[in-house]
Amino acid sequence: MALKKQDRRERIKKRIRKVVLGTNSSPRLCVYRSNNQIYAQLIDDKSGNTLANASSLEKDIVSAAGNKTVKAALVGKLIAEKAKAINIEQVVFDRNGYLYHGRVKSVAEAAREGGLKF
Repeated sequence: MALKKQDRRERIKKRIRKVVLGTNSSPRLCVYRSNNQIYAQLIDDKSGNTLANASSLEKDIVSAAGNKTVKAALVGKLIAEKAKAINIEQVVFDRNGYLYHGRVKSVAEAAREGGLKF
């Protein structure tokens, strides 16, 4: 029996989460990608808190021109700025079961350009 796309992603996600763990000094940068939007969160898994978040639904990103990949890069820069504001430079990247390609890659590269270290 063939796995559905969502089931396959869940299996990959569980395999990634066995290794990737965020702490207060080095939180997990988790990316969620829907059909139209993209979201990024900095998560401290030890305490279960979200330290910062950014999405393509924020006013300055919604008004920006460009396709979804360009807006994903803006989300990456925004999450890097918010991380700098709370004195975070080191993160671990959680691609959340998605391929490191397209919008997910765009968020990661823009966050690196913004000063975050993975």
